[in-house]
Amino acid sequence: MNQKKAVILLSGGLDSATVVALARAEGYACYTMSFDYGQRHRAELMAAEHVARYFEVVEHKVIGLSLDGIGGSALTDASLAVPESPTEGIPITYVPARNTVFLSLALGWAEVLGAQDIFIGVNAVDYSGYPDCRPAFIEAFERLANLATRTGVEGEGFRIRAPLQDMSKAEIVAAGLRHGVDYALTVSCYQADERGRACAKCDSCRLRAEGFAAAGVEDPTRYR
Repeated sequence: MNQKKAVILLSGGLDSATVVALARAEGYACYTMSFDYGQRHRAELMAAEHVARYFEVVEHKVIGLSLDGIGGSALTDASLAVPESPTEGIPITYVPARNTVFLSLALGWAEVLGAQDIFIGVNAVDYSGYPDCRPAFIEAFERLANLATRTGVEGEGFRIRAPLQDMSKAEIVAAGLRHGVDYALTVSCYQADERGRACAKCDSCRLRAEGFAAAGVEDPTRYR
């Protein structure tokens, strides 16, 4: 009854599944949140449900958004191609303000639940250069959370937890395996088909494959 609660952003990918495992290992009652935001890789939502069931979370919530209504990203605009080779600068797969929006909704649910901790699987080492994955963003959002909420003003406040922030993809894979993650359940590909099979060409597929190879473990990803 007195178990501490955490809201965890769960995309259905490798990183977020690892974060659920790490939160459970710390003794949290886990409440996971996913977003149906108009992404082309909607198979990740099915993967998120599988991961949530696998870890027996207390509640898994899927929030509908229409980020495809503003577009600006290859993940939300079908007219933009997902790059299949490394690019310079912030890639076209960056979704404008995505983590800001997601964390804001997670913050609202955390306040309703009485949870002080919000977990997110952002990473600043093996990532695609997204500005909303940087430590400075996480620190700034935590300050905002404690300025903009009743819990922040009158209660004990919030912590934005990013346990993968300084880990390589290989280290993330190793940590997840130590804590029982079944990576075969996850979908990371930016253009996965409706069955969750990966393209093996996009940036996310490349980083994922390199992580398993560097960790020295078999890659369970299903490819087209």
